[in-house]
Amino acid sequence: MADTSHKKETHWIWPISLVATAMAGVGMVLFRGCWHRKMSWPVRSAGLCYQVCTGCGIKRLFDEGLFRAYGPYSYDLNQLAARQRTQQPAAKPDPDVSEQRPAS
Repeated sequence: MADTSHKKETHWIWPISLVATAMAGVGMVLFRGCWHRKMSWPVRSAGLCYQVCTGCGIKRLFDEGLFRAYGPYSYDLNQLAARQRTQQPAAKPDPDVSEQRPAS
């Protein structure tokens, strides 16, 4: 007799868990906002190449050589430029022409 009462008590847990999971998914979509799925073509300005989300206007740096976006998203282009300068490796200085010897 105890087995049948146990089945009746746990019968409602499965549907409630499905509803809770669905509500969590809906909540994540609502709180997340824009998913940045529609990005513009790359734009070049002030020595930077970046893309802009057509939904919300957020920007992301773009690598023209690899033809892909990289780095974090930001609404402030100056912040992205500063971040790129700090993460960019220092350029090698070109050797002086006077130090080069001819091949022959």
